[in-house]
Amino acid sequence: MLPAADAPPVEWRIEDALVDYEAAVVFMESRAEAIAEGRADECVWLVEHAPLYTAGTSAKPQDLVEARFPVHQSGRGGQFTYHGPGQRVAYVMLDLKRRRPDVRAFVAALESWVMATLAAFNVVGERREDRVGVWVKRPEKTRGPNGEMAEDKIAAIGIRMRRWVSFHGIALNVEPDLSHFGGIVPCGVAQSHYGVTSLVDLGLPLSMPEVDSILRREFETIFGPTRAARG
Repeated sequence: MLPAADAPPVEWRIEDALVDYEAAVVFMESRAEAIAEGRADECVWLVEHAPLYTAGTSAKPQDLVEARFPVHQSGRGGQFTYHGPGQRVAYVMLDLKRRRPDVRAFVAALESWVMATLAAFNVVGERREDRVGVWVKRPEKTRGPNGEMAEDKIAAIGIRMRRWVSFHGIALNVEPDLSHFGGIVPCGVAQSHYGVTSLVDLGLPLSMPEVDSILRREFETIFGPTRAARG
């Protein structure tokens, strides 16, 4: 997913304060349009949100168990997910025409980015053909009804494409309140031996800046150079 050799670096933005979800969507849509028209550089925007649920284009009403927090309809792919403090949301606005116009390959590259970031902390993240996102095995937890290994999701992925420019992106659980996921069936996966986890839940008390540093390093390996946002 590397760009052409003469492409400008991707703008890398990090917000220190919580970002309003609706404002984030407005920003992404505007930026994606500007990228498609050649008026702006590509951008990765790292944010945290106040607790909320988002419903992707495949969300099922019955998967909203309890609306504990505001529910936002989202244009991204996927089903219900949760965002909240302690979760690093990375909104990825890249022009696939400048790279490789292949949505499946792009999603696989996002998964690889997350897995490489986890590997830097000695966490083995894996993709699953029948489940979206990045998962970790939990052999210490109760197995499934047919002896299946328990697994927890540590990162969600949901994107939208417009004129071959992506927006939305990934959500990596660093230290969110995992009980907040109880108001939904996360990504439609209801089996009892599949849950959610975080880096802190796995025994890794990492700070957000530590995670951000590795996210940037591994992003550049897969997607090319970045530059810090100006101003």
